Amino acid sequence: MDTDSNSDLDEEFPVFLTKPMQPLSPAPPHRQPIKSARSDVMTISSDSDDDAPYVPLALRLKQQQDARRGKHKRGKYRFFHLQHPNGQVGQSPVKSKAPPKRSVEEIQKSNEEAQRRKQAREKKQTEREEQRRRREEEKAQRRAMADAVKALRPEECIKYMVAVVDPGLLQLEGGGALLSSLQALGCTCAIEKQPLPRSVGWRRRTPDCVQENDVVIQMTVDDFISLSHNYIQVSRAECGRTLTSWVQELQRRHPEKILSLVVLGLEQYFRSHKAQSQKKLREAVIGEEQGGAKRKKKNGAANTLPELSRVEVEEAVVHLQLHTGVCVRFLSTWKDFTEHVTMATKAIAEAPFKRERDNSGFSFYLESEWAGGQKVERSGRGLLQVWKRQVQQLHRVSVDMASAVLASYPSPRLLTQAYSSCRTEKDKVALLSEIQIRRGEGVTSTVRRVGPELSKRLCVLLTSPDPEQTLGSNA
Repeated sequence: MDTDSNSDLDEEFPVFLTKPMQPLSPAPPHRQPIKSARSDVMTISSDSDDDAPYVPLALRLKQQQDARRGKHKRGKYRFFHLQHPNGQVGQSPVKSKAPPKRSVEEIQKSNEEAQRRKQAREKKQTEREEQRRRREEEKAQRRAMADAVKALRPEECIKYMVAVVDPGLLQLEGGGALLSSLQALGCTCAIEKQPLPRSVGWRRRTPDCVQENDVVIQMTVDDFISLSHNYIQVSRAECGRTLTSWVQELQRRHPEKILSLVVLGLEQYFRSHKAQSQKKLREAVIGEEQGGAKRKKKNGAANTLPELSRVEVEEAVVHLQLHTGVCVRFLSTWKDFTEHVTMATKAIAEAPFKRERDNSGFSFYLESEWAGGQKVERSGRGLLQVWKRQVQQLHRVSVDMASAVLASYPSPRLLTQAYSSCRTEKDKVALLSEIQIRRGEGVTSTVRRVGPELSKRLCVLLTSPDPEQTLGSNA
């Protein structure tokens, strides 16, 4: 049977034509073999006397595809098993590329190389993580530094301040007003037990929580008068603790603290004693001894403080300042004390910013734009300001004084020529001393002279040949 039909040729499957086996009996004379014009097509004939089972073409092609897909690992070749019409099976060898076998050394070397690559990847990953962590830390540090700088600005510093108030101070009549005033200022209030009684301290809300050293201690009139009276009686053996010894003891206990004392109601004490003295004088003049005795009995319990004059109080305060460096401020009411604590809070909050500002520039920078210099154009505009700033660099020379000198001598050359025309050294030194300095306008204007001190320093500045000579008063 001829299987080389058009439908089978359209499919992309190989077609095999098998010549019929030699029959055991002679073929009939009317049957002739069919010759195909194609050399790669075999005709499969079923004219055979064998009883071989017939295999359809579709089944044979499926077997061929299954044989192609299968992989035989036992040899270099794989075979397609074709079923012959007569029952014989043929093998068609197809060459297959098998991977070459690797030696133990090559496998070990490959494993080592893979391990090195893995370690290199892990090392790079670790370095990237370390760099990322370092960048995050630097970013956090820059943010913290920016916040710290922001916390020192005058418009922001008060928000980072915490006023620590002793509970004993709040038990007095003006404690509530003190807290309200501090909260209205914008700072935070904290009520904590302080080592110094009736005191107000401060701390700054920063990552390190900086504790300020300034402390304001509120003293009652009774304690202040008693300690001051003991100082007046220091020559006596029975005198007790004085105002100076009490403050020195506090300084020994807290050496890091900067103390300041506030005394309330001292003027009331002086007025009451003055009134009592006048009353005694009137009673002595009128002669009402009996009535005066009764009043003395009534007021005896209240009049327990010793009597001190203003001069004696000033002596005790001066002795305290000379030996301890502690200042005493006398206030009349709690409202004044509240305002004093509020101003102290603001001053302590702005102190770091002002210290940093003073350390960042030179002492003779009188204006903020001095750091940028003075621009001088080609036409010469700006030279007058340069000469003015050069004069202002001298110690204790204000803008008015420099302007008065420039009005008489607009350039250093003119002043040098004036010095050259002087006959004696005394005339040079006194050349600028009579120049008048005018301040203000109208009725409130004032006039004064430059004086011999500035005139002498300018003379030394422009005429001295010694580069090491100072411009002080001994020049």
